[in-house]
Amino acid sequence: MVKLLKLNSGNYISQVGLGCYDIPRHATADVVYEACKVGYRHFDTAVLYGNEREVGSGIQRWIDDGHDRKEVFYTTKLWNSQCGYNSAKRAIKDCLAKVSSLGYIDLLLIHSPLCGPEERLQTYKAMQEAVDDGSVKNIGVSNFGKHHIEQLLAWDGLKYPPVVNQIEISPWCMREELARWCLSKGINVEAYAPLTHGYKLTHPPEELKPILSKYGIDMAQLLIKWSVQKGYIPLPKTKTVSRLKSNIALDNFELTPDEMKTVEHPNAYEPTDWECTDAP
Repeated sequence: MVKLLKLNSGNYISQVGLGCYDIPRHATADVVYEACKVGYRHFDTAVLYGNEREVGSGIQRWIDDGHDRKEVFYTTKLWNSQCGYNSAKRAIKDCLAKVSSLGYIDLLLIHSPLCGPEERLQTYKAMQEAVDDGSVKNIGVSNFGKHHIEQLLAWDGLKYPPVVNQIEISPWCMREELARWCLSKGINVEAYAPLTHGYKLTHPPEELKPILSKYGIDMAQLLIKWSVQKGYIPLPKTKTVSRLKSNIALDNFELTPDEMKTVEHPNAYEPTDWECTDAP
């Protein structure tokens, strides 16, 4: 089983989750169900991904096999067009309706800071009310820079600090300063695109080949393990069922400090997705 981390809310989250971005909708429920069967207990989707209902369906199939809903952690995110108090209230109801059989959402995030300072706070207000009524267990943010989170932490309406900031992190997009700062504030760091959307998987850099050979692992396992050892919560995505098990088979090796440094590229900046941590 994947290790559990304690959030600042007091709840626990599985340290490796399945990122559900860009999994074909017709295949999503089957992929999620198979992931549950091999040990995944954390699933990350979003309104933007268009597959919330299918992710929930896959989880529910596994629960119907005789498992406990409380074992699974389901995350979704509000899109920019759903920001603002009234819009967010409606959006949260819609998100819940798509996975009504699950009963509640484990983690709800603001997908990005792009809606602006006032709208972010009003969205967060609606999210806090969802925690109060029990329909959402934890709330947080995604793609937020330090200044966005500082605004939120200084807000006099803050009741529940964000439990996570979900940002793109890999050895070629480390965001070390932002990640360290979040952790210092008790905010866990979720690393999306930890596999660089596959760009670094096909042709491993020469300096990493001895590490792969030493442990008998592939590049995906190396990158996920690196993220785990940094204390992050990686969200590797795969739509290939045969890869699900190996992506969480991380317990039989530990990277040494020197190997961690070999993997890292602190001077690189190669994001594979959007960049809005520097937005106003």
